[in-house]
Amino acid sequence: MRVEAKMRKDRKTKKLAKRIEAGQIAVINHIDLDEVAARSLVEAKVRLVINADESISGRYPNAGPEILVDNGILIIDNIGKEAFDLLEENDTILVEDGKIFKNGLQVASGLLMDKEVVVQKIKDAYDNIGEELDRFIDNTIEYAKKEKGLILGDVPIPKMSTVYDERHVLVVVRGHNYKSDLQMMLSYIEEVKPILVGVDGGADALMEFGYTPDVVVGDMDSVSDEALKAAKEIVVHAYVDGRAPGLGRVENLGLKSVVMPSPGTSEDIAMLIAYEYNAKLIVALGTHSNMIDFLEKGRKGMASTFLVRLKIGAKLVDAKGVSTLYKSRLKFKYIIALILTALFPVLIIASLSPKAQTFMQLLQLKLKLLLNI
Repeated sequence: MRVEAKMRKDRKTKKLAKRIEAGQIAVINHIDLDEVAARSLVEAKVRLVINADESISGRYPNAGPEILVDNGILIIDNIGKEAFDLLEENDTILVEDGKIFKNGLQVASGLLMDKEVVVQKIKDAYDNIGEELDRFIDNTIEYAKKEKGLILGDVPIPKMSTVYDERHVLVVVRGHNYKSDLQMMLSYIEEVKPILVGVDGGADALMEFGYTPDVVVGDMDSVSDEALKAAKEIVVHAYVDGRAPGLGRVENLGLKSVVMPSPGTSEDIAMLIAYEYNAKLIVALGTHSNMIDFLEKGRKGMASTFLVRLKIGAKLVDAKGVSTLYKSRLKFKYIIALILTALFPVLIIASLSPKAQTFMQLLQLKLKLLLNI
């Protein structure tokens, strides 16, 4: 394997994916590369990925690396943070069999990860998942005790201008299969006209499909300026102590917002706000709802999500994976049945026609002659 191309690098893969050009080499520093980050690199049509960290550490079976290699993008893995610092933005580098050359000198090397290597590493990760599950459960229980105020009314809900009362609310998160799931929900959006809530990058997902988010909720680290400017209302998710790193970005854009200090995730507070303002139904799309999802987000437990879902109960419909539910193809026997059903009234009408009756009698006579009946 020999690749020579210009490189771009960033410690935040999602930021890099927005500015890297097709055919360039992506240099990242991303342990346990997650699915959403990997898909963003695939969509950017990068030629090769060089990771300063381990793309699969073995803690759990993360999906990112397999998505890359399945799309023909190899990975040079774990080159180290020193080598990451040596490589500079827009350098043209040569990569050959896991070795990285700059100006004719080797500056780094790493493990060449192809399909075979990735599959084996994922298998090993599955073998180790028991220990990670134990830690995850312990952390979830521990944090649930600390964060129970989230559903007991200890966390104040900000005053909103959006009217949720008796409305459907669609909460969009840029999670697993979010694009295909959103595609399946288009008729629902057109017919029901729900309040559209984008959680950080989920706002951009809505805009990709031609919709303007009514509300953007998040810490503002992955939503675009365009989505923020288009949104009718912005809720900045702050730490429990009131610090809100994302507030400065919103203010620099000259936009107004409300701040909600809260433990947990931004998608949790998006659903909690909708519930507290008496939404009729909350539809969650692309949300994080299992251990792998949370480990990919770098969280050690899912206490807040468990608590919020416990509170909102029957008002929540989880649309994650809806595209998979309707992926099955129409079977041949159903097509035949559909054709016969459509022909039935035609045959009834035709049988009442004198010309059709004469034709049927002639056809019957010919069949008898052919079959010697």
